[in-house]
Amino acid sequence: MDETYQDYINRVARLTLADSYASQLQSIQPSPKFVDGQPVSFPGYSIITPPAEEDSINQEFYTQLNQLAQKLFEQLDEGIVIPLSSESFHFTLADLIWDSTYRQAAADSPNYDQKLQQQIQESFQQYQTLAHSTQTISWELLGFGIRPRAILVYLAPKDQDSYEAIIKLRRAIYQNSGLMALGIEQQYDFTAHITLGYFGENITEVSKNKLSQVISQLNDSLLEIPPLIMTVQRAELRKFEDMMQYNRDSDWALVTWENK
Repeated sequence: MDETYQDYINRVARLTLADSYASQLQSIQPSPKFVDGQPVSFPGYSIITPPAEEDSINQEFYTQLNQLAQKLFEQLDEGIVIPLSSESFHFTLADLIWDSTYRQAAADSPNYDQKLQQQIQESFQQYQTLAHSTQTISWELLGFGIRPRAILVYLAPKDQDSYEAIIKLRRAIYQNSGLMALGIEQQYDFTAHITLGYFGENITEVSKNKLSQVISQLNDSLLEIPPLIMTVQRAELRKFEDMMQYNRDSDWALVTWENK
């Protein structure tokens, strides 16, 4: 399902263009992950980079990203977007299972969490057996964009090796028959992003127009500064209870790249 390197670059670059996010704004809606501005229960698992507060090698990147996010939120009326904590910002490498699908799977299968954790460990071991772990994996902040329930920044790989490293990891996950048996499958094309916030209840046509203008200004400003580069050094299995907290035990599966 995942694209070639060049096809990915072409598609994601279009997502930061004015025509694209202006079109997306017409279909935005409040996120069910929040009620009255507060996160609700939304349990599940994903493979992510360490959240910003734990990611020591990308502190400069996340500091600059947070500054950009604050410029966005400061220009919007309250209630349009529910900002996420900057400490929780992360790059999702592979979605696994969430919400009602996870609840049902966990109810139907004894020791479901342990089975999932073991299968991810096997996928990671397979990946590291086949892949070079010494390459530098770098992704660049491309620009702001819109999804139906969220506002985010899109990322583009600095080179083909950075792209292929993540795609090969995703294949090791999604082609694992043991994970398929646990109800985990690839449901989306890979679109690298970091979510900044979710849409709230206070959405109007005026607020949509304002948001479009602010995003356009911020994307223009990115053209005037050096590229913001994120180094991917770890891929971790994380469990979440809502969209603010991503936790892991010390013995859970992870992939590391030495980035030499």
